[in-house]
Amino acid sequence: MPQTNKFKSAGASSAAQAACPDRGEALRDPNAPPGDSGGDDNQGDPQIIKSPSDPKQYRYIELGNGLRALLISDLSGLDGKTEDDEDSEEEEEEEGGEEEEEEGDSGEGTDEESEEDGDSQDSDFEELDEDNDRKKKKGSEKQSAAALCIGVGSFSDPNDLPGLAHFLEHMVFMGSEKYPSENGFDAFLKKHGGSDNASTDCERTIFQFDVQRKRFKEALDRWAQFFICPLMIEDAIDREVEAVDSEYQLAKPSDSHRKEMLFGSLAKPNHPMSKFCWGNAQTLKTEPKEKNINVYKRLREFWKRYYSAHYMTLAVQSKESLDTLEEWVREIFSQVPNNGKPKPDFSDQLSPFETPAFNKLYRMVPVRKVHALTITWALPPQEKHYRVKPLHYIAWLIGHEGTGSILSMLRRKCWALALFGGNSETGFDQNTTYSIFSISITLTDEGFQNFYEVAHLVFQYLKMLQTLGPQQRIYEEIQKIEANEFHYQEQTDPIEYVEDICENMQLFPKEDFLTGDQLMFEFKPEVISVALKLLTPEKANLLLLSPEHEGQCPLREKWFGTQYSVEDIQQHWRELWAGDFDLNPSLHLPAENKFIATDFTLKTSDCPDTEYPVRIMNNDRGCLWYKKDNKFKIPKAYVRFHLISPVIQKSPKNLVLFDLFVNILVHNLAEPAYEADVAQLEYKLVAGEHGLVIKVKGFNHKLPLLFNLIVDYLADFSAAPDVFSMFAEQLKKTYFNILIKPEKLGKDVRLLILEHSRWSTIQKYQAVLDGLSVDELMEFVSSFKSELYAEGLVQGNFTSTVSLLTFYIKLQFKKLSVEVPVLFRVVELPQKHHLCKVKSLNKGDANSEVTVYYQVKLFCVFLHGWHYINRFFFFFFFFYSCFIIVAAVLYHVYPTCRNTSGVLGFSVTVETQATKFNTELVETKIEEFLVSFGEKMNSLSDEAFKTQVTALVKLKGCEDTHLGEEVDRNWTEVVTQQFVFDRLSREIDALKLMTKAELVNWFMGHRGEGNRKLSVHVRLPEGSKMSLYGEVSKLTFLPASTLLASVTTITDIQAFTSTLNLYPYHKILK
Repeated sequence: MPQTNKFKSAGASSAAQAACPDRGEALRDPNAPPGDSGGDDNQGDPQIIKSPSDPKQYRYIELGNGLRALLISDLSGLDGKTEDDEDSEEEEEEEGGEEEEEEGDSGEGTDEESEEDGDSQDSDFEELDEDNDRKKKKGSEKQSAAALCIGVGSFSDPNDLPGLAHFLEHMVFMGSEKYPSENGFDAFLKKHGGSDNASTDCERTIFQFDVQRKRFKEALDRWAQFFICPLMIEDAIDREVEAVDSEYQLAKPSDSHRKEMLFGSLAKPNHPMSKFCWGNAQTLKTEPKEKNINVYKRLREFWKRYYSAHYMTLAVQSKESLDTLEEWVREIFSQVPNNGKPKPDFSDQLSPFETPAFNKLYRMVPVRKVHALTITWALPPQEKHYRVKPLHYIAWLIGHEGTGSILSMLRRKCWALALFGGNSETGFDQNTTYSIFSISITLTDEGFQNFYEVAHLVFQYLKMLQTLGPQQRIYEEIQKIEANEFHYQEQTDPIEYVEDICENMQLFPKEDFLTGDQLMFEFKPEVISVALKLLTPEKANLLLLSPEHEGQCPLREKWFGTQYSVEDIQQHWRELWAGDFDLNPSLHLPAENKFIATDFTLKTSDCPDTEYPVRIMNNDRGCLWYKKDNKFKIPKAYVRFHLISPVIQKSPKNLVLFDLFVNILVHNLAEPAYEADVAQLEYKLVAGEHGLVIKVKGFNHKLPLLFNLIVDYLADFSAAPDVFSMFAEQLKKTYFNILIKPEKLGKDVRLLILEHSRWSTIQKYQAVLDGLSVDELMEFVSSFKSELYAEGLVQGNFTSTVSLLTFYIKLQFKKLSVEVPVLFRVVELPQKHHLCKVKSLNKGDANSEVTVYYQVKLFCVFLHGWHYINRFFFFFFFFYSCFIIVAAVLYHVYPTCRNTSGVLGFSVTVETQATKFNTELVETKIEEFLVSFGEKMNSLSDEAFKTQVTALVKLKGCEDTHLGEEVDRNWTEVVTQQFVFDRLSREIDALKLMTKAELVNWFMGHRGEGNRKLSVHVRLPEGSKMSLYGEVSKLTFLPASTLLASVTTITDIQAFTSTLNLYPYHKILK
């Protein structure tokens, strides 16, 4: 599929009656949005084109120092309250609540990675994860947010200090002259329900934060000091070098980062693309000391030279009038200095890859088990053609998956599993010196053996496009889809929105700040043709990844240690591609898309409106929940089903067969459903723990067509022998790639201990190694489809009479003969500390993981369910705001509330480098923090406690930014069969009743004598000798060091858990 535009808004859509400005339908005047637009103090800028569904007001200003700002006023959803009403209400809640702030936990704020991948269903329910503390409540206030982009990045790094721009991005968080507390900004945000982050790209550096509206002006002033007068404390340099080095170490096992660094090394030696942009301890500490370089002095010089107001673009969004926002921005940001020097310009350094190193075949050993071919061209910069978007047009065709496409042909040969083409629009892919166009194909074993033939098929398709020339019909079809998505776009989280916009302001003129990255404005075949003609075999570079290359790649990339080799493209193919080779008659352009919606009318409710979903169907084969959307008022809908089956969890073999079934079903659907996919009717099939999850969303007009197509292919499932073999082999790689990640292995071990009758990924890996047959798969599928319980949720622009009965008619399943729980039973941990320490399964990954987990007594949930849940939420909100002992020496640190099949617990997880700290030392640091945290919490004043509670109530009460957030929350209740749709409001009510004494007693009670504590360590032992692709079919248990000599170690999970009591099945319902 084509790589999506970088800043696509959330939600799916399609198009037909385009609302594109150059197609005769003017977009709505920005001064007349739906909803409350304010008065004279809220007059927007009519030149800025925005979506008709966007209720926000926009105003562009330029300060005297050259800083450019976009003010975004969002007065929608105030529910009749005036700003003064809300302010006074907050003041009453927070009166006396200010106390000296805690110092924060890291230099640049935390944007923790979610522990789980996407939608994979897991009994360790993620709705209690810290990522979901931001779940919303209807009618409450959105966060205020700001983002600032500086038109300088790692391209400006001095040659003798690689990574300095990235390092400076960290260091400006270390206090300012006005607010000298180190990491004080992070602490302020967390105290008031906010978050922040920053990132460094090739030519841009972005900072962003969000916070409760009440504290927005103060937060702006604190944040602006990064750019006005940062302290950049000299004593903090070594600590922040460690933070930068930790980022680098954690990134090293990533194949995508390795590919980028290897590709960058092919650039001309003096081109900025060849620089090491990450920075690490070697470049920022060791080598500068050896060369007598004063890093602190150079940092300050770099800040003074490059953090200049006239390089900066700022976007701020809040529920304030535009006049108020303008007053604040002028007052605060006019102090940012302007050095009067021209902005760094690299546009004269074109064609960085016109070198002998390019147009070769590079073989690379990946970290994961994967075969992949990446074909890359380095083109002249394409940003100036944003109104035409030639690369987007080409990528749309290259990435097409319908009949006549490259991937369709490769799938029929069982040579490929996926294809992505285009330009990601990151600084690496697109900057002022070049634009990348790449095609990445995930190959099967057979495809790897025939990779030259795969490349030839790609070149044949490109030659066909060059021969036919740009097609206006296809361009206008893409244009319609993109325009209608923009026309009916759902609102996004403010912090994400301002981050996107402030970068757009560096790239596009004012009128296109909101549209420049999303709309196809004008069809210019000559512009597209120029780009197409450059995509020839003789200008392409080939990169082939495969585990088969291990031992055959003598070269090492300098910074990530990637093993690779380089060779000329085989003479036969080189000569063939240099000539006038034949086209493939099976390749052709896509036909007209029948899934593009044309009806965007909003349905009239056919039943009373409800705040929460209601059950409109309920029988022994399933139930269906429904809610008509009358809040967001967009012509879109969501349909989700969970098909629960008793056969999935019977054995590891059945789990593998289930994974195969879902993978092959997705494969079978790929071609017929692709037209719906490009029309932005999204679908997803997920192999859950206890059933198949079907998700579809998009414009409601054509959504039933897509849903029925999925049901048809499910009912008539088939698996060709070659397709079965292809996916069975791929599944081995998938399981392997999960197990070599320390964080995944740690999770697998933790849940294997806690959940009774759970099968591990290692057991699944062994089952697929033992061999499976097509007959076994078809027998499993028949058994799966014979007995089901189907739970569904329909929400959005549908009436209650929406016809989904074909679902039950086509599948013709019987009711379940026995009830199937949607969760596991959980063991009751002993009242002592147990440790399970296992060997990491990836020699090339220097990262370790430590998780310390405390299980909460079940009777507490029965007696005080809601109170205890909210103690979790409050505990971790406060926990983040003062996590300093551990974070001072470690990088990825995150506390988490655990809901393991209804049994609550809390944990602290730390990812660090095995070369720096052994796991036992990490655990002692966690314990040191927990002790000090208990003391700090006990000494907390009542005023400070009230402030924390108020902040968390505000955080949890943030209104939904789009329909999908509401759907996700309701779906969690359906898929876990709890159906407490007002859970969020109950949690908030319970929070308001919580006392400090209760929280302290709760924490001390679970930390004291008789606590149920489980530690899981994953580490690669020193001197471990094994292949990069070593044995992963069994766990290797390691002894604890003397630091944890008193701990009881687990060396046989089954023997340990077989002696433990089991909690009953439990749901948190009251």
